[in-house]
Amino acid sequence: MKKTKLVTLTAAVLLSGGLLAACSADEKPAESSTPESSVATSSEDVVSSASITDKPEEIVKSLGAEGNWLTAATGDVTIDQDLVVDGEFHDKDDASADIYRKLALHTQDEKFTILDNFTLTVPKIVVNSENFTVFYGTIKGDIEVNANGFSLIGTKVDGNITFTKEEYQTSANLDKDGKGATVTGEVTVAE
Repeated sequence: MKKTKLVTLTAAVLLSGGLLAACSADEKPAESSTPESSVATSSEDVVSSASITDKPEEIVKSLGAEGNWLTAATGDVTIDQDLVVDGEFHDKDDASADIYRKLALHTQDEKFTILDNFTLTVPKIVVNSENFTVFYGTIKGDIEVNANGFSLIGTKVDGNITFTKEEYQTSANLDKDGKGATVTGEVTVAE
């Protein structure tokens, strides 16, 4: 019984370490002298405040107002309804940190090398959360932006992006960090 718990705990720590790496693609790797026990604790904290899934209903819930600061897809996902990104969240779920929210459509190794990219197929994503960033992968569908600070990092959007106000477009970065994000449709302001 103890061996099973150890294997389960080890798998959870490895998964959380992979998630931590997957969520840090926009940050340069830092050398760390942090003891392993501290890394495991911080990784467990990340896992408890993130949603890691390929289930459409969990993605919808995680990106809702009562969801998580970080949603990570583990495979291609198709959602048959508009997906609403709502609520105020903070970086790493720390209330003292900047307002920030992430959707990761990829996996990567500990050296930040992208291993897999995933596709999120949805009629429309409605972004109401400030500083929402999508990392890698592909979004097949349109995006409506109703908040400041929308960003794409290495993401392909196979659809249109409509900003409901000029200020939202001005504050957006559709190729943050120069990672090759693209939009195949039109980028417009609805005003």
